[in-house]
Amino acid sequence: MHASYAEQGLRIMGFPCNQFGGQEPGTDADIKEFAKGYNAEFDLFSKIEVNGDNAHPLWKWMKAQPKGKGSFGNNIKWNFTKFLINKEGQVVKRYGPTDDPSVVEKDLPTYM
Repeated sequence: MHASYAEQGLRIMGFPCNQFGGQEPGTDADIKEFAKGYNAEFDLFSKIEVNGDNAHPLWKWMKAQPKGKGSFGNNIKWNFTKFLINKEGQVVKRYGPTDDPSVVEKDLPTYM
């Protein structure tokens, strides 16, 4: 998806988080190396927390937006929760961790 839409302005940003069953125990370098094995071309940031008092400010903000609230309120249920943010910087949709990225891709034309 990144390769297909980057020239049209799409930016995919990955934020590793180890708050869910210890799935991201490595260093930032370890995580980036792992992602290379899947040909990940999107921006991959340093490991952060997404829930609790130490949640990263970006995630606090996204979760607080009207379209950023999930079925669990302001909590992130599991890794791979996805947010779609339009060009004006507004959260327009939140997707669950089990939602396939193709679901997000179907929504892109509305916001690009």
